[in-house]
Amino acid sequence: MAASKILIAIPAWNEVQSIGGVIEEIKRHRPDVDILVVNDGSTDATAEVAQAAGATVANLPFNVGVGGAMRTAFLYAQRAGYQCVVQVDADGQHEPAELDRLIESLDFCDIVVGTRFHPDSTYNVRGPRRWAMKLLSHTLSRMAKAPISDPTSGFRSAGPRAIQLFSGNYPAEYLGDTVGSLAIAIRTGLKIDEVPVTMYFREYGRPSKNALWSTLYLGRASLALVVQLVRRTRKSDEIN
Repeated sequence: MAASKILIAIPAWNEVQSIGGVIEEIKRHRPDVDILVVNDGSTDATAEVAQAAGATVANLPFNVGVGGAMRTAFLYAQRAGYQCVVQVDADGQHEPAELDRLIESLDFCDIVVGTRFHPDSTYNVRGPRRWAMKLLSHTLSRMAKAPISDPTSGFRSAGPRAIQLFSGNYPAEYLGDTVGSLAIAIRTGLKIDEVPVTMYFREYGRPSKNALWSTLYLGRASLALVVQLVRRTRKSDEIN
């Protein structure tokens, strides 16, 4: 991916306190990439700060969520001829110094997921949310026939085939940009890999959904994927 046209896509909703610093760090580590901030209906000065920091800004008229914002980013990338899209959070949770490993790993697959769950990680998720994430991980890994240890990670990259797919078919519901998009990619036959990354807790602002809502969604998503996997297994057995 060394000579590729690369787009860093940042969905942002009321991230005025952090967006400028995130853009500056990305430019410091990868001055060769283009940066698109999808301003997801912010009511603060997120768009103005992002533009002043040197990013291209796509303004959505109202808040549609991360999935809808990333759908916009993939459509933009497809129309502009980008070969690589890397999703980075606007709240400073992701480490721009690790962009290289997400980009370079696309030489061998279509999607690279940055996983926060590895031996050197200090990121910790406990309780029902962690159990749901483990179930999602197990189910998606079986579907992909490859390890996907952090299916809800938003720090990930997409190559040409994934950009083409997601520009016209990308889930907009909450966490669909992570879990749902991986399921779509697997069903389409795209190859998924993962690399270890550092992930921080947000310093400013607030998440779009609270912990309880996230846990309930993860549980529902886990059950839906398990049902899908069981159906696929039964169908395969009937064919054989």
